[in-house]
This record gives sequence, structure tokens and C-alpha cells, in this order.
Amino acid sequence: MPDQRYHYRECGLDHVFLVNGFEWNASPRGRTIAIKDIDALHRAIGMHVSRHKKALSGDELRFLRQEMLMSQATLAHLLDVSEQTVHRWEAEKTSCPRAAEALIRRLYLEHGDAADEKLRDVLYRIAEREDALDREHELTFALSSGPQGEWALAA
Repeated sequence: MPDQRYHYRECGLDHVFLVNGFEWNASPRGRTIAIKDIDALHRAIGMHVSRHKKALSGDELRFLRQEMLMSQATLAHLLDVSEQTVHRWEAEKTSCPRAAEALIRRLYLEHGDAADEKLRDVLYRIAEREDALDREHELTFALSSGPQGEWALAA
């Protein structure tokens, strides 16, 4: 008997299968699939992934980040790592530290609860403060318009 489940690879995770909630349709280009309430399905997947105790795979980390509508750069900024570091975690070239993983899981759970965005707000405020501190230590130079055209610290 053939497997009646649908292997839902489109979410970016290789281990998600649907037993119902979808239907096959015929189109001029062949068979297509329609998934009912795909937003709720993605929330259910995200909740399971974020609450599961095993280490996040790179694909699961990417799924959670994308479901939060967050770029690698934004997540990197919130975690105070480089964008390349987030890329390496998602590509499984390096492992994501448990502390960062715990924050990502918590961010997803907070993201899913619009009434309680405290952690995300705190992290964004911390990131904004870090940017302000970085700007305080910047050295900005300007070329003077005099005949010698000397570089000097800008006011």
C-alpha cells in the first residue's frame, strides 16, 4: 500500500509529513497540492521545533528565523555575532551554542505570542544600545577645504 502522507519539503525541513489537511488538484501543468491553513501549520511546526529538547538542526534554525521574518543579519545583530556565524550555523558548518539556541527558541515562542513581546523588545533595545555605544567610539575624519587639504577629526 503506497504511503498516503505528503512529504512537506516546501517548509525547508526534510522530516515533516502531512497525513491530512491537503488535497491534490489538477492543473494544466500537472498535479498541484493545496494545503489548508498553511500559516497554522507553520505555527504548529515552529512550536514543536522550538519546544523540542534536541539540538536544533541548521534547517530548523533557518525555519524559526524565517518564520519570525528575520534576516540572518538581524538575528546576528540580536545575538551579537556576525551574519557569517548565523550562516555557518544554518549550513551546519559550525554548531550553534546552546545559549544562542535557547535565545532563538525563546524568541520564536515570544514571536508567536503577540501579547507578550518582552524578550524580543529587550533584545532589540540591547542591540540598539550596542549600536549607539559603537558610534560613540567611531572616529570620523573630514578633509579640510584649505589649500593643504589636511585630514582632521570631524567635529
